[in-house]
Amino acid sequence: MSVRTVVIMGAAGRDFHNFNVAFRGRDDVRVVAFTATQIPDIAGRRYPAELAGPGYPDGIPIVEEERLEELAAVEHFDEAVFSYSDVSHQHVMEQASRIVALGADFRLLGAEATMLRSKRPVVAVCAVRTGCGKIQTTRRVAAALKALGRRPVVVRHPMPYGDLAAQRVQRFATLEDMRRQRCTIEEMEEYEPHIEEGLTVFAGVDYAEVLAAAEAEGDVVLWDGGNNDLPFFRPDVHLTVVDPHRPGHELTYFPGRVNLLRADIVVINKVDTATAEGLAAVRSSVRSLNPRAAVVEAASPITADGVERIRGARVLVVEDGPTLTHGGMSYGAGTVLARAHGASAIVDPRPWVTGRIRDTFDRYPAIGALLPAVGYGEAQVRDLEETIGRVPCDLVIVATPVDLTRIVRIDKPMLRARYALAETTRPDLSDLLKERMKRWPST
Repeated sequence: MSVRTVVIMGAAGRDFHNFNVAFRGRDDVRVVAFTATQIPDIAGRRYPAELAGPGYPDGIPIVEEERLEELAAVEHFDEAVFSYSDVSHQHVMEQASRIVALGADFRLLGAEATMLRSKRPVVAVCAVRTGCGKIQTTRRVAAALKALGRRPVVVRHPMPYGDLAAQRVQRFATLEDMRRQRCTIEEMEEYEPHIEEGLTVFAGVDYAEVLAAAEAEGDVVLWDGGNNDLPFFRPDVHLTVVDPHRPGHELTYFPGRVNLLRADIVVINKVDTATAEGLAAVRSSVRSLNPRAAVVEAASPITADGVERIRGARVLVVEDGPTLTHGGMSYGAGTVLARAHGASAIVDPRPWVTGRIRDTFDRYPAIGALLPAVGYGEAQVRDLEETIGRVPCDLVIVATPVDLTRIVRIDKPMLRARYALAETTRPDLSDLLKERMKRWPST
């Protein structure tokens, strides 16, 4: 039997899931490597044998995507499977061209081929880009489900940045669970808002086992999609959040456009701060691509205690990290808050950045005069703390979903920006979910 050799191009998430559901246990395929991009310190490790299964006694190496040509020279692989998200269509085809030029096939796995079936109803909250407001949308959906008598349990898109075998199935019900499992800032940003609402969050690496654990605790599985990826579970209700601050991105990013095409409900968020032109553009995109979807428009009000301190102050704004990096935003909730309350200046942190925070700015120069709250490891967290301490400012505005003061020391006046989802149209999410629940099994 001919054995086809495969490389899976990823970023420590979708790539592992695609391997688990489409390639693990097959005798006709040998995955020779994963490649890594977007996330630091993933390359150089191995996908462990305990997860890879029979045929991979030494696990599977994870190499930098930059080394694809070297890998091809050694392995002469037959196929590359593109398995990461929140990238432009241009980027996808650049990678396709690169692979085809090496003599291999380039492949995208279909949604149906990678979605697991649940014995519980599944509500999936996805987006067309990182930073659309998916977290607050997921919290709003969870609140609506609870008000309708359901017991939602959240399953978060993977962020396995540590010991992959130990992270096979993760459960987070308390803040202590995050500390004990050595979560990065990026993980805490996703888990903490749900924990604060009394929800249990599951994540991990092997999502068949993650799903089984979640099904045992809740009667609705609430998929909290990350990085604008597709759901790993077949949804009964598929919500997609779009962002009028980035009009046109809903058309030109992968797989965000797929999420828009597949959505049952589209949430147009941030209508309170978007321009009329941006709103008109995304409304037109939704109508043209998916006229069958129900559309909910929503504001994303930003609040903070002590906003009077902003007026006249020189502020350092610390924004959600992924929103500014591969999300491509040049501002976030903290910037909106600073401008709305009369800050005299937003201080540019770049002259004072250090270590791995400097590396982040080198890789994502469009960030501009804001500080992304990146912390994929202890060294980067230390550099973030040092950078905040070095920037001369009157006030620090922290606009991440996590309480950053639990992780880094901020020896300066500060306030924390918070944001929620507030629908501005009817039917709202509660109305739409109530209607769709009529087709679900009763509790």
